[in-house]
Amino acid sequence: MTTATDLRLRESDEIQGDIVAGFKKDNVTLLFLKFEDAARARDWLRRLAPQIATTRQVAGFNAAFSEARKSSGGDDPRTLRATWLGLSLTYEGMRQLSATDPFPQGAPPGTGLEAFKEGSAKRAGALGDTGDNSPENWLFGNGKSQPVHAVLTIASDTEEDLRTTVEAQREAAATDRIVIVFQQNAQTLKGSRRGKEHFGFKDGISEPGVRFFDQPDPNRPEEVQGHPGTRIVPAGEFVVGEQPAPGSATEFPEWARNGSFQVVRRLSQDVPGWWAQVSVKLKELKQAKAVPESATAEWLAARLVGRWRSGAPVCKHQDRDVPNDPAASSDNDFDFRDDLEGLATPLFSHLRKTSPRAGLQAPDPSVPPLDARDLDGRRIIRRGAPYGYPFDPASEGPGGPDDPRGLLFVCYQADIARQFEFIQADWMDQPDFPPGRNPEPGKDPVTQQADQVDFESRGSDGAVRHTPLSFQQFVQTQGSVYAFAPSISTLKALCDGRLTGQGQQGQNQGSTQGQQGQNQGSPQGQQGQNQGGTQTQYQQGQQGGQTSPQSGRAYPCDEIVAVPDRWRRGGQSEFWVCHGDRYRKISVSDGTGADRVVKGDGRLSGHPCLQGIARLDCVLPMPDLQNPGGKSWYWVFHSSGGRQQYRAVSLTCGSTHAGTLERPDRDLTSWGSLKGVGQVDCFLPVPDQQRVRGKSWYWVFHTTGGRQQYRLISVADGAAHTDVLERTDRELSQWGSLNGVGKVDCFLPVPDQQRVGGKSEYWVFHGDTYRRISVADGSGHPDRLVGGDRSCSGWNSLS
Repeated sequence: MTTATDLRLRESDEIQGDIVAGFKKDNVTLLFLKFEDAARARDWLRRLAPQIATTRQVAGFNAAFSEARKSSGGDDPRTLRATWLGLSLTYEGMRQLSATDPFPQGAPPGTGLEAFKEGSAKRAGALGDTGDNSPENWLFGNGKSQPVHAVLTIASDTEEDLRTTVEAQREAAATDRIVIVFQQNAQTLKGSRRGKEHFGFKDGISEPGVRFFDQPDPNRPEEVQGHPGTRIVPAGEFVVGEQPAPGSATEFPEWARNGSFQVVRRLSQDVPGWWAQVSVKLKELKQAKAVPESATAEWLAARLVGRWRSGAPVCKHQDRDVPNDPAASSDNDFDFRDDLEGLATPLFSHLRKTSPRAGLQAPDPSVPPLDARDLDGRRIIRRGAPYGYPFDPASEGPGGPDDPRGLLFVCYQADIARQFEFIQADWMDQPDFPPGRNPEPGKDPVTQQADQVDFESRGSDGAVRHTPLSFQQFVQTQGSVYAFAPSISTLKALCDGRLTGQGQQGQNQGSTQGQQGQNQGSPQGQQGQNQGGTQTQYQQGQQGGQTSPQSGRAYPCDEIVAVPDRWRRGGQSEFWVCHGDRYRKISVSDGTGADRVVKGDGRLSGHPCLQGIARLDCVLPMPDLQNPGGKSWYWVFHSSGGRQQYRAVSLTCGSTHAGTLERPDRDLTSWGSLKGVGQVDCFLPVPDQQRVRGKSWYWVFHTTGGRQQYRLISVADGAAHTDVLERTDRELSQWGSLNGVGKVDCFLPVPDQQRVGGKSEYWVFHGDTYRRISVADGSGHPDRLVGGDRSCSGWNSLS
């Protein structure tokens, strides 16, 4: 059992040093490299690998450096200095070195592994990198000119040591025909600007603590000792193979263990343009009498950021900055529970957009705000630094308004899609975040082009006033790379042209590593030999299966929804299959059960009625509102920050199936029949009890208290759709056909086997496997297993 004082990650000689320990140097250079000859690149790596800094080395140095600073009254010790090296590889770089595809069965759709494989240039549009920010204008990583295979990080305490090491590494690269595609230098700003970015605000205050690395506070064990308010986040959010936050697990290849996925971005900053804009917007607010007459440009800029220049949080110091208060400048001990409307710290502020903390309010004000721990799965670790000379309007040399300057943004995480991309696309670049506000809060005005943000203030009558503002973008993306920082063992294996373990491993909180199944073939093929069990991303039980490397990657199913006007047309039935934040459309034939993909993956957020949904848990069609007048209605259950909600949506018939949000999110407690339920996983209609005497019955499979159970409910026709708990919870073992299943993810009715001979058949999906069962009409609804577990990869449409 792990204790609160377990700091084992500090002793790791496997994890690279910049990930959880952090190089924390004033001088940094990143070399973006291209391999011309794979064999020679492996020779280069063989010589470089022993020089890569480990967590043990960096953590030990940082601890000694910190102690020396305390002893010297806060000055940097001159006798302690080091130069660290770190290496990350792009997907193509790993292919070059290993001479194999890191994803022989393909990267799972909708995951961070897919993001890593596709690269940042391909995914730029979804992150708002369009127009001047689009890849065609990038200096590196644009996907068109020189490809980037590796990123070599060199960090040093002194400029001299950095120059010496960079020159040595450039020579080593040239010896083995490795091209320097781009060199990016960065450096901590000097003097009073130290610790700040170019707009003038202190940076890096809100970094998370890491479990098993940072010492917990004895009185507040969820926080780092000596740093009140700094949450300790599960290490698996940053280091592959460690335990992640609940609900954040995914499947990783064995070569990823003890590594971390890296995002590198060059973000230019137009400092004079940004501050000029702040002054213009201040005048607009004063004309609207939305701010005090005494408000200054500093006052407004602090609200756009969420902190004053010193780092002091606006929520604690609303009137003015406190630059001479060291405690305030590093204060992280606050949340937004008492400012849900954003009157003190605006909802659109950079601070709230990138890390909402405790106080993220659901659209339904009756639902309590989320706790900070509910957002652990979205955290990233940042390791960036400013580049270029600071702006000096009087400068005749470096420091002029047109000189290049900005932020070298670097972050680490276990899942690029769920962490970095989600923050960028679903929070910062999403005007309707926090969701359900009217008017919408708007995009992050510090980094994005925000066509309209809602500045809230309180009038003299006490009422909340809304003043719209628009902001141009003065931060531009000029380069971006997705890479992976492997463990030391994986680096050594790559020196020999191999990867450490080709199989895929699942991981989740409390999960066990399952044995690889040997299931192949179509859904109607011979039953495979599924052995053991593992937990996939959304399982909590201990039943499931993994496909062998030869059987193809499976597409796990969170929910399968019948397309309302495509049921058994011409012997074909169409369904939407949802997984993570994506979905695809498939078809299944009567008789043979042959399946195919009708339309490839799209994002749930692409539908207005599904905005704000990161993962869809289950869908229940409203029984009396299926296709009347060409429209079908549904209840959509989804989770956000560990809490499940539901909304009502409608879909039109026809080619587009246009969706409309009919009712916004509500808490699960609005259903009387679901009292005490933690999360609804799926519904199974009782086949002979649909719309009988104005009522439809359902078995509800739900996870409560860490295990899945089921109960029986009914929903009445009519506007109110009154729901009733007909029978209380029972264990899954009551279903003989589900013997050995820990958690059912969803059911798919076999289209031509519904109410045939008094029986209905279903495919039951659980993890990466599925089985076929039947349920009889009549008293007791006897069930039986028709076909045992097989790999989902046997479905053409799910591979």
